[in-house]
Parts: sequence; C-alpha cells; structure tokens
Amino acid sequence: MAQQTQARHWAIVVHGGAGDIDRAELGPERDKAYREALSEAVKAGAAVLDHGGSALDAVEAAIRAMEDDPHFNAARGAVFTAAGKTELDAAIMDGATLRAGAVADVTRTRYPITLARAVVEKTPYVLLVGPGADAFSLDAGMEQEGAAYFFTESRWQSLIKQLQKEGKPIPPRPEGAPLPERAVPVTQLEEAADTHRYGTVGVVALDRSGSIAAGTSTGGLQGKMPGRVGDTPLIGAGTYASNQSCAVSGTGVGEYFIRYTVAREICALVQYKGFTLQQAADEVIHKRLAPIHGDGGVIAIAPDGHLAWSFNTPGMFRARMVEGGPLEVHIYNDEP
Repeated sequence: MAQQTQARHWAIVVHGGAGDIDRAELGPERDKAYREALSEAVKAGAAVLDHGGSALDAVEAAIRAMEDDPHFNAARGAVFTAAGKTELDAAIMDGATLRAGAVADVTRTRYPITLARAVVEKTPYVLLVGPGADAFSLDAGMEQEGAAYFFTESRWQSLIKQLQKEGKPIPPRPEGAPLPERAVPVTQLEEAADTHRYGTVGVVALDRSGSIAAGTSTGGLQGKMPGRVGDTPLIGAGTYASNQSCAVSGTGVGEYFIRYTVAREICALVQYKGFTLQQAADEVIHKRLAPIHGDGGVIAIAPDGHLAWSFNTPGMFRARMVEGGPLEVHIYNDEP
C-alpha cells in the first residue's frame, strides 16, 4: 500500500497492534468495535491537523484516544506482567527537530504518551524509566490512576491462561480490581492469546507545514518478566521521525525490532538508498524480519506525503486519513 497526498496537505496513519488476528475468531461484534475505536483515534488526530495543529500534537491526541480505549494494549486495557502488574512504555519524536522523549515501566500515568512528551519539553533527557519516571510524572502534574483503572477482566483471564499453560504461579489480583462476577467485559474481548500478545498502538502524522512526527505506546508483552522493556520507548527501534526521511511506529516482537533498529533502518533505506517508503517498509518487515520469525508491522509517513504500512502477521489494526479524503480502516491481511 502506498499513497501520496498533495503538497502541504495533512495526513495521519494509526495502528492498534499486529498479531494473529483472525476474522472468524474476532467475530463481527469485535470487528465493528475495533474499527470504531481506530476511527475515533484517527478523528482525534485529524481534528488537530485540520485546525492547523502540528504533527506532534496530532500524534499525541490520537494516541491518547487509544490509551483511553480498553480494546488496545496501551494504558487502560494494557496486558499484565507475570507478576500481575501493568508496566507502560511510550515514546514520541518530532521529525523537524529530532527531539524525542520516552518512558518505560511506568505504572500510574493515565496517558504515557503525554508523559513521554513532557520528557521532551521539561527535561534535557530522552528516556526515563521505572520509579524515576513515575516520580517525574507526579511532579509534572500528569493525571495519575491506580491499578484498577488499567485493569480489564479479559486481559487478566488471558494472563492466567498463559501462566497456567507455562506452569507459573498465578499472582494476586490487582488491588482495587472488581471481582470477576462484577467485572464488565469490553465487547467480550476473549480473543486468541496472540491477538494482543505483541500489541502496541502508534501514530505517524504529517502537518500542513510539511513536518512529520511519530509516537508509540504499549503495555508490552503479556506475561513478561517484570522490568522487561521492548522496542516502543527505544528511539530508532520502535519509534523514529526525521523530516529528512520518514516517521515510523512499529508493533511486534520487540526484541527483534530492537536488534534490527527497525524504525531507523526503514528511514535510512529511504534517505540513503533511494527506496520508496513502501519498498523500505516491506524490505525490513518481510525480507529481514519474517524469515527469523520477527512478527510485527509498521506504519510510516514521509514529508512528501507518501504513506505506507507493512506487516507479516495475519492482521494489523490500522487506519489512515488524508486531508480531503475518506477515513479508511483495515484489520486483516487480505484488505488493502
């Protein structure tokens, strides 16, 4: 898939994670719910761009919409570690300045993507992690939530099934979480285990000034060892943006995306090798990662208006919109 916008027209692409997303297993109700959730995220970012806002503002707005939506593995609705906790990662990068901010293993911030942006604007650093990131979040006045806010019954039951299969102990239920009989399921999200096991949300955007930006947010890998950090908050791995090449947000098995510096590699192929954006994305996702079982996908955008996505899994929740054009939403690999 590749598309070009007119000069100075805005554009936005979002993803809600890639994985073993099967049409029959997802079913029509959940299919509809995910498409609506992706649409709302695109609309949130598009509204910013249509009012002359920056790509960075649009990225943050669209990701906040998905961090609020329990359908996605980011903030509210994030998966759990093997210890039954939510550890959240996020990153954001401005293509015009190369300024970037990221956080990892935060536990109380309602909007990790906004915290990542605060790292850009309020510190001289790029990455803050763990208790230090949580403390900065509180000092910076970020909205704080308890463990119960991030909890969803479907993710908890998925964790229990995984741990039982692996012969690992079941952790105590998060403090404040509703009892199972009182928990309200979100459109019955009892999905195949891998639908969100590698889930992440991400956005890339182009504003009317010709600048681009990228952002990514995740709850990480279901059942992960506490303290594990994937590619999302690592600039150049899961998130990257430069007006000299492109902006990329990835989703997949983070360890492979880190080793292959996926986001930066795609941009390097565009900048130094003359690849089109779609060629670069396909080269990394299909020719380099797929043979070594590096499951996942990316979305990308360039300052010239080209858009691309590429994934080597049965599906990737994804959507796009170009100024003056229709909002397009896709899930499965047999869609455009």
